[in-house]
Amino acid sequence: MAPRLKLRDIAFFERPVHFARPFRFGAVTINATPQLFVRVEIEVEGRDVAVGASAELLVPKWFDKRPELSPAQTVDGLRRSLQIARGLYLAQSGFQTAFGLHASCIGAQVAACAKNNIPPLAAAYGPAEIDKAILDALLRAAETNFFDGMAGNIAGIDARLSPDLNDGDITRFLGLANQYRSERVAIRHTVGLDDKVEGDGGLADPKENAGARYFKLKLGGDPEADATRLIRIGRELATLPYDYKVTLDGNEQYADLTALAALANRLERDNALAPIFRKLLYIEQPMPRDVTRQSPLGEALRRRGLIIDEADDSYDAWPAAYKLGYSGVSSKSCKGIYKSIVNFTRIAKLDDDGAECFVTGEDLTCQPGLALQQDLALGAFIGVTHAERNGHHYVDGFGDTPAAEAAAFAAAHPDLYADAGQGIRLRIHNGDLLTGSLNTVGFATSVHPDWSALRPLEQPTSLQEYLA
Repeated sequence: MAPRLKLRDIAFFERPVHFARPFRFGAVTINATPQLFVRVEIEVEGRDVAVGASAELLVPKWFDKRPELSPAQTVDGLRRSLQIARGLYLAQSGFQTAFGLHASCIGAQVAACAKNNIPPLAAAYGPAEIDKAILDALLRAAETNFFDGMAGNIAGIDARLSPDLNDGDITRFLGLANQYRSERVAIRHTVGLDDKVEGDGGLADPKENAGARYFKLKLGGDPEADATRLIRIGRELATLPYDYKVTLDGNEQYADLTALAALANRLERDNALAPIFRKLLYIEQPMPRDVTRQSPLGEALRRRGLIIDEADDSYDAWPAAYKLGYSGVSSKSCKGIYKSIVNFTRIAKLDDDGAECFVTGEDLTCQPGLALQQDLALGAFIGVTHAERNGHHYVDGFGDTPAAEAAAFAAAHPDLYADAGQGIRLRIHNGDLLTGSLNTVGFATSVHPDWSALRPLEQPTSLQEYLA
């Protein structure tokens, strides 16, 4: 029986994060953005009070790409999502399981955000971050680690939000997942649209790619321009002294199936693109989420292994995408840890029946510390073997984190962080991250941030005011 809890408090904080280089994806270039921190206090039935934490960047123009909104306005939408979720979660006065609390609030959250002109993907951000912090507190109260706790379904995950499953499916998966969790997760090195391709500092430079064997290549939405850039990238990757694999990420930039088919045809037929095409694993979220839902894939595109990411904005998104011909769905803790686990359970069942579907590991520049460790643990638990990891690439180590806080994380998780003379940074072992130190009491962390060094979450302006 999963333990039951009730919330006593939720507090939000933020810290500025300045990027070491511009990160351009889709229609936005990020040079800086705040990092959110969540602190919750829970009372566990029959036990004591416990405190948990989570963190995630407040990423502009990803959750909400509407062109009429500025990057700052979309960040405010995420802050508003958090505030709405806080009110809904704290209004639940009785004891519930962690998942039961989530399930009791997610529908009302999406509805309340819709009234505030916040789309479903951004609406899910608030509950996702609160849920991670609650799980951290619950694991601490039970004095167990994430992997063992989830194997025993400490959160009480059930099928109430996924009627295509039953409770036994989820329980069986959770028990099996821990036996096959990834002890090493390879980094997938992102190549942003403004990143250098050739020469020193280019993507084949080992000082730049940290020995990565997987590369995630951003697309701009113009088949001809993307093909020209991919040819340059392929030439560089072909010089690597080891094998490599690539994924392509459209970030919703391809307008429709016609534009996407043009790129796919070029990939298959142009010999200059062979270093990309022969190593291609999948194409991620090429078209806008609304177009995705209305566009069944033809056989040629189905063969390319397309996955949804931004379109994964509800519990029924992946089943709908599968019927349209998509092969997979991304796992991102900022979209919801429980949805990732439910989706992986669905895919495990499909694969048992002969399908060839998969879950991928992506991130939104998860920063070292809480965000990276919790997302990495989630991916390792569901068997992800390689994952996008941007934090070490676009931000200088722990960035604006106080030195003492960064040192505490490095001391507690020496397999993940090290100081090689330029400050504490992610420690990459032959292109891999090790997950051993995540096996600690709490949600993949022995350390919480220095709360006194954080500022309260800024008060957002309503999106309705922006759009009035």
